[in-house]
Amino acid sequence: MITTKQGKYKDRGLQVSTSTGVSWMPRRMDLLNTEEYLQLRRTAFENDGVEPTASNAPDLTVWDQERYTDWQDYAFGGTAEMQNINLSAVESMDNTTFWLGGSYQNVGTIYRADLDYNKIAGSLNINHYSKDDKLFMGLSVNYGRDDISSVGDNSLSVEAFYLPPNAPKIFNEDGSLHWEEWGNAGMDNPFGGFFNESRTKSNNLISNLALSYDLVDGLNLKSNFGYTNFHNTELVKMPKRSYNPADWENVTNTSHQIENDRETWIIEPQLHYNFQGERLGFDALIGGTLQQSNYAISNITGEGYVAESLIGNLRAAENIIITDDSNTEYRYAAIFGRLGVDLDEKYFLNLTGRRDGSSRFGSGKKWADFGAIGAAWIFTEEDIFKDSESFLSFGKIRASYGTTGSDQIGDYGYLDAYEATPGPGGLYPTQLANSDYSWEINKKLEAAIHLGFLQDRIGLGMSWYQNRSSNQLVGFSLPSTTGFTNITANLPATVENTGLEAELSFLPLQTKNFSWETFLNVTVPKNELIKYPGIENSVYANTYRVGHPLSIELLYRYEGLDPETGFYKVADVNEDGRYNYEDRTVIKSFDREFYGGLSNTLSYRGFSLQFLVSFAKQEGTLNLFNAGAFGNQRTEDYDALSQNTQFQKVSRSSQARTAYNRVLYTNFPVVDASYLRLKNLSLAYKLPSLMLSQVGLKNGKIFLNGQNLITITGYEGMDPEFPKVGTYFSSLSSINAGFQLQF
Repeated sequence: MITTKQGKYKDRGLQVSTSTGVSWMPRRMDLLNTEEYLQLRRTAFENDGVEPTASNAPDLTVWDQERYTDWQDYAFGGTAEMQNINLSAVESMDNTTFWLGGSYQNVGTIYRADLDYNKIAGSLNINHYSKDDKLFMGLSVNYGRDDISSVGDNSLSVEAFYLPPNAPKIFNEDGSLHWEEWGNAGMDNPFGGFFNESRTKSNNLISNLALSYDLVDGLNLKSNFGYTNFHNTELVKMPKRSYNPADWENVTNTSHQIENDRETWIIEPQLHYNFQGERLGFDALIGGTLQQSNYAISNITGEGYVAESLIGNLRAAENIIITDDSNTEYRYAAIFGRLGVDLDEKYFLNLTGRRDGSSRFGSGKKWADFGAIGAAWIFTEEDIFKDSESFLSFGKIRASYGTTGSDQIGDYGYLDAYEATPGPGGLYPTQLANSDYSWEINKKLEAAIHLGFLQDRIGLGMSWYQNRSSNQLVGFSLPSTTGFTNITANLPATVENTGLEAELSFLPLQTKNFSWETFLNVTVPKNELIKYPGIENSVYANTYRVGHPLSIELLYRYEGLDPETGFYKVADVNEDGRYNYEDRTVIKSFDREFYGGLSNTLSYRGFSLQFLVSFAKQEGTLNLFNAGAFGNQRTEDYDALSQNTQFQKVSRSSQARTAYNRVLYTNFPVVDASYLRLKNLSLAYKLPSLMLSQVGLKNGKIFLNGQNLITITGYEGMDPEFPKVGTYFSSLSSINAGFQLQF
């Protein structure tokens, strides 16, 4: 909401902002070209003494030996256009302010697909104060509509990194999918399903009404009333021509229709009292929360449409299958209070307490109590600092301890659940009951110091935290003999997260026309499972280890290349001739050692430059080490053709495959995945006031923004932010430019 301290925004005007830009794949993996790949494959067959045939080597005997396709570029090497338009207007009267805004966004895709994503949003804020300023009413309404249509959205996933560079074409000349050459090699066209269509429409309404009234001086009664409504529909059309004609006897024109509805209301009344005496300050609050959410989902499949044009019209479907039709209700209630006291505005003490109740727990488990205590001392308010021109301009020490809870699980997990079978009168169980689980408990301890130097031109903050989580709510794995995969339960474990966080703000230079601000933050985290009674007899015996992080993997010990076979060698620790979890004695954590960011803001006259550099020290894995196998490799594997190499002998034998599959679960694929990334970059120019006034404008700005523009790393996977999955990437590189005008 737009409001000043008294809520009277004395301004009016219209503001327009628009931008356009493109996104693209941030990185590439360096893979073999056709000549290198085929040479590696031929060497494998020579080493194995096996003759390549159409069945065991279509890439060498059937497929075009001169063909080359860069599958990374083919699958997601495009550029995605994006446009943003924002419009807002402000109008103020004596005690009322109106703010109306709207936006439109359109985004394309980098994949080989036809994607049309449109988002329209609107918002309305109204603030009103009574003439005596005792009554305040604030209404906020936000509405958004998403419309996503896609045809052929197929990213090839990991296939783009493994397909041989001389693999067959994807499409025939008439635009249909090409199946023959793929089928001759015993493979499906990796673009199977390409002609499937998807249409998703979402409507999201978020509203809030805030009421506040000053009963007497220092005593305020207020309440928030919130209502949200989310409706989503999705229609997926799967025409028969998207799939291999060899399977058409078992494939029909099919549709999936999914509908979701979520409705939530919340009421939060509060009574707040504030008193500030000559030396003693007092702040007290008591309040509560009532919340209810209703969620419904339906999923209908239609099969056997006689024509592709009829797909989605359920009346034209030969078979209709209702795969899901359910609704759930969630209720939450809480009462809470806070008491804060300060002495001379330098000694502070805060006490909080709350009682929370959730419908996601069974009888006797619904309610739990939580609380916290915090204290702070601004020691620079002491006379010794006030009476002298101290180098230290601000100093504060604070500490806190408290407990919080979590009910983030599914609804009705404490009850047996059944679903109706097709036809009348049938039921089958879908969930086991567990009425004993209760709130997850988190205990948080923190201590920090904040310092300011040279009139706060330099700021330094150091904090230490310890979070202990117990009674974790999980889907506890069950043996398959029970007929169920899991049951909701509290994990009998205690997990501790500790860490150090440091923040440094610095104003290196500030003049009339130029300023430079910089901010650095670094976090050193640590995660540890400190207690789990009976873990050795639990289903997590081969997943976690007490005294180690939750992110560990239990690995075999890699022992180099076998001098007799030339293949990877893994230690059989107990020498029983088998490889299982008893041999996985290497405990490896993939938690980040530290991470952080460095941001800078530079301003000169009307120009401003902002950029953020993020970094992390960590390890990851790479899984492409199988030189000679069917499927492309990193160029590093090409070195396997030489004598002295860290990779196993070039081979496509079963012995080579077995050695390769085992080495993936050793410390051998572990590599350094640390990175330094230019995360955000923004350059803007504020147009001169004289020029703007001549055309009737109040303010104007042109800007250029970029994201994920540069990454410096030795990691050879796609994205060092996800170093455990070498072929995965999330954030695209993008750049957009636009302008902002205020009338």
